[in-house]
Amino acid sequence: VQLQASGGGLVQAGGSLRLSCTTSTSIFANANMAWYRQAPGKQRDLVALITRYGTIDYANSVRGRFTISRDNAKKTVSLYMNSLKPEDTAVYLCALESGASARTYWGQGTLVTVSS
Repeated sequence: VQLQASGGGLVQAGGSLRLSCTTSTSIFANANMAWYRQAPGKQRDLVALITRYGTIDYANSVRGRFTISRDNAKKTVSLYMNSLKPEDTAVYLCALESGASARTYWGQGTLVTVSS
């Protein structure tokens, strides 16, 4: 399973970015999809999750500012990030969590830098 993330970049505080993660795998529709982030020297943290059933959850730090969505026809999961803060600076990684195989597959990550 290969995941391709895109959309990162440099943005000023208060700005917005949209991240996308695409795949060609046939298991996409039956998998939970998530975005994680990892800042330098810090652990990898869950940012947002959308299950195969459409249930959504967010980290407290991004709730109300970020929106996750998925398009099963396009096999894409997106993360809309608004009101960005310098503390949102990190490498953002998408993950596909397969219930059938109990495995998690990772994309290569995309860097988001928020300047103050």
